[in-house]
Amino acid sequence: MPKILIIEDDKFLRELISRKLKSEGYEAIEAIDGESGLKKIKEEKPDLVVLDLLLPGMHGFEVLTFLKEEPSLAALPVLILSNLGQRDEVEKGLELGAMDYLIKPHFTPSEVVEKIKYILKTGSQT
Repeated sequence: MPKILIIEDDKFLRELISRKLKSEGYEAIEAIDGESGLKKIKEEKPDLVVLDLLLPGMHGFEVLTFLKEEPSLAALPVLILSNLGQRDEVEKGLELGAMDYLIKPHFTPSEVVEKIKYILKTGSQT
């Protein structure tokens, strides 16, 4: 069963995506900020990370940069799910190594899960 880590400070959205993933047969782990997310990545070794950018403390871009610079974690697929939707933010997320960048208001939890399935199956973005 694939293990997905959701790093999201919005409790409602985090739990909604977590429930949807569990209903689809995934193991869902949750973190509320960047620091606890990195700790859980090291402890839990997820198959994919869903990463918000606007987090308390460590920003999502900092988390992504750390992951991609750490050789043992660089191959971990990251899906950004954020309210930040400016072109330069999207480009930055992809340049830093995210598999894809989804803007929250444009995607339902079901669509997020479908994107996760696709990335895990193919190892690439759509």
